[in-house]
Amino acid sequence: MNKAANPALPSTLNNVELLSQPITLPNGQVIKNRLAKSAMSEALATIDNRPTPLLDKLYKRWSAGGTGLLITGNIMVDRKALGEPNNVALENDRDMAALKRWVEAGSANNTQLWVQLNHPGKQVPKGLNSRALGPSAVPFDKKMQSFFETPQELAEDEIKDIIKRFATSAALAEEAGFSGAQIHGAHGYLVSQFLSPHHNRREDQWGGSLENRMRFVKEIYSAIREKTGSDFAVSIKMNSADFQKGGFTEEESLTVMKELSGLGIDLIEVSGGTYEAPAMSGAERYKSKAKESTLKREAYFLSFAEKVRGEISVPLMVTGGFRSQQGMADALRTGAMDLVGLARPLALNPEFSANVLTEGEVESPVKQIKTGIKMIDDMGMMDVAWYARQIKRLAQGKSINLRENPLLALIKIMASNGIQIVRNRRVRA
Repeated sequence: MNKAANPALPSTLNNVELLSQPITLPNGQVIKNRLAKSAMSEALATIDNRPTPLLDKLYKRWSAGGTGLLITGNIMVDRKALGEPNNVALENDRDMAALKRWVEAGSANNTQLWVQLNHPGKQVPKGLNSRALGPSAVPFDKKMQSFFETPQELAEDEIKDIIKRFATSAALAEEAGFSGAQIHGAHGYLVSQFLSPHHNRREDQWGGSLENRMRFVKEIYSAIREKTGSDFAVSIKMNSADFQKGGFTEEESLTVMKELSGLGIDLIEVSGGTYEAPAMSGAERYKSKAKESTLKREAYFLSFAEKVRGEISVPLMVTGGFRSQQGMADALRTGAMDLVGLARPLALNPEFSANVLTEGEVESPVKQIKTGIKMIDDMGMMDVAWYARQIKRLAQGKSINLRENPLLALIKIMASNGIQIVRNRRVRA
């Protein structure tokens, strides 16, 4: 079992003292406090998927804002398998100089900066890639089929190639100076698809039993470890559950986490949901099912983290729902988690962590974004897109726009994505 190198937090600490405590990961890496920026897709790369100075400016603001750990948005391991236009893709050393500038900006102020590595699988907008791929040819539910294609089932050699790509991307990130990598195993992307019996209907060594369905992520983890040094942190973001009928369950998630803990993973981030059931965004579908006590204490997935803590001692990061200093401190005091995952509060205020660590009670103005169009609002896509627009404003040195009209923002996003998808296909033609 992987042992965290941290004693229990003293009960006498006040909120600021508690949140300011450093944490040492199993590989010896020290995170200066208990606040971590969870990955949010920036979509600030060039059309041919290269990092831009906008990423440097954005992460310089975040590293100056007091957060102990920053995890980048989706960095794709295959340029031919993007999750959205303007993703960074990390396949070779062509952008090493730009990556190093990104690291310099994002690791200032004694901040740990990790890459989040991802492959979208079938969760890719229609027309963006030449084909959508998945563990099995399982379509999205009906309301999503106008946005996403039915995938082609991955062949054995393609699966092995993707595993190698994760390891190559991690090694390149380490060369650039990033201090860790996170495997994106949540929110309905490819690793999550392999784990889910709903999406993975294979009858070979990659599907069927949970042992087979988790083979993909275990081999990715092992391949990254082989390609990187012992001081390079390797973590994973995982769903507590998919919240879908026939999907990945909490019991299965706990089993996978125990397996990865035994292999020596440095950190597990707990989240949940997919685009079809977007618990990660706090969508009404999830909130209507959550217990009142869960909503009151902010952390959507803390109850599951408590179950995990009873089985493993690897450091746990819980993301989803944190809005106030008190809510974060209360969650840490349970002993079920070690790091507070923040996303949208940092999209609205890059100095939110510094405020939490120095001021009195602080609360983020994060809210759920609705267009009034039920189909769009139920999917949670509008929420993700609206906050992505605020991130872009931060990168451009602008202030956020809390009054931005969601419907107008949606129209702009759809128009922009349509243009970028066409440009992306031309660049790769």
